[in-house]
Amino acid sequence: MFRALRHRNYRLFFCGQIISLIGTWMQSIAQSWLVYTLTKSSLLLGLVAFTGQIPIFLFAPLGGLFADRYSRYRTVIATQTASMVLAFILAALTLLGHIHVWEIILLSALLGLVNAFDIPARQAFVVEMVVPGDLINAIALNSAMFNGARILGPSIAGILVAAIGEGWCFFGNGASYIAVITGLLLMTVIPRQQPKRTVSGLESVKEGFRFVAHTAPIRALLLLLGVVSLTGMPYAVLMPIFADKILHAGPRGLGLLMGSTGVGALAATMVLASKREVHGLGRWVNYASTGFGVCLILFSFSRSMPLCIAFLLPAGFCMLLQMSSSNTLIQTMVPDALRGRVMSVYSMMFMGMAPVGALVAGALAHRLGAPFTVALGGGVCIAASFVFGSKWPAMRGEARQLILAQGMRSGEPPEEMVGQMDALGNRKSS
Repeated sequence: MFRALRHRNYRLFFCGQIISLIGTWMQSIAQSWLVYTLTKSSLLLGLVAFTGQIPIFLFAPLGGLFADRYSRYRTVIATQTASMVLAFILAALTLLGHIHVWEIILLSALLGLVNAFDIPARQAFVVEMVVPGDLINAIALNSAMFNGARILGPSIAGILVAAIGEGWCFFGNGASYIAVITGLLLMTVIPRQQPKRTVSGLESVKEGFRFVAHTAPIRALLLLLGVVSLTGMPYAVLMPIFADKILHAGPRGLGLLMGSTGVGALAATMVLASKREVHGLGRWVNYASTGFGVCLILFSFSRSMPLCIAFLLPAGFCMLLQMSSSNTLIQTMVPDALRGRVMSVYSMMFMGMAPVGALVAGALAHRLGAPFTVALGGGVCIAASFVFGSKWPAMRGEARQLILAQGMRSGEPPEEMVGQMDALGNRKSS
């Protein structure tokens, strides 16, 4: 289950990143609560989330091009350092009592711009830290640390916000980046051979989009991810409303709700980490997105903390299983020369669609209420899963050929890959 940790570089990355991610979740929860206490507005909650993530949608293609043309290792060091500086600025403004909503919006937008370059580079850099046979496990462990931090971060934030205020959560996040930057600097990284530049930057970006558009399995996975991110993921933006107006649980209740989603997601990562082959991941994506929609609808009708937690646990499980299974399938199908650009499209669908959804969800919740908005999003997720499930069987053959081709180029044992791909591609009758 932890075989990717046998690689020294990945161990350093894993240990530093999990500390940093705990800080990131602390800041996310504290920032949501700060905006809500300053404004009491669901619309502004959605606006802050929108401005924090829309730069990913707009600039991720440039980030992907940067990741394919330059050192992914150095790019990640630079983006993590920039994120640390922004966290300390937010902490200073809050602790000094000079924080306003427009400052939060500006800093969120700047952090989103940094993430537009960080996410494609970090996703593509994972491949350079492990051997191809451990890629599935490394992606699963990445998700594990993300969601382990999701459990601890909101819980710590709920306690700290109630005890000493939001500013110290922001300061803790800034300090947490020291761990990941230190881990990166301690790595021994073999310089990756940079591809020759035969076309312009704009044409290179178009090349990545063309590959996605003309590769049916990757296109289908990304479209489903985009729909779920647009309509389902914004439930988290509305969580302060559930914690305050519906459950009357305050910041501690908000931390508990977000943490319960993380517990379910962490369980999903353990399931994925124990999987050694890609066979069946397409069905997992379909079932998980359906389950996520069902859980959101049930959660939207819940009016007690135990029931909310009972539905958020499987919601987190299904959400993570869809995201990580999609990530794994895409990473095993894409050529390394296009990896950064394709993962930038993944970032646009996963993180970039969320801000649009957050803005729409905030506006809908302002008029129709948060419960109806969450239920509507869950219904759209179920409908999108049905369409994906009806199309995926016809794409298995192409997916099989893509995965086999990339496995052979990266040195994966052909016999093992053929066995895995035969299982993936020849199940249409079932």
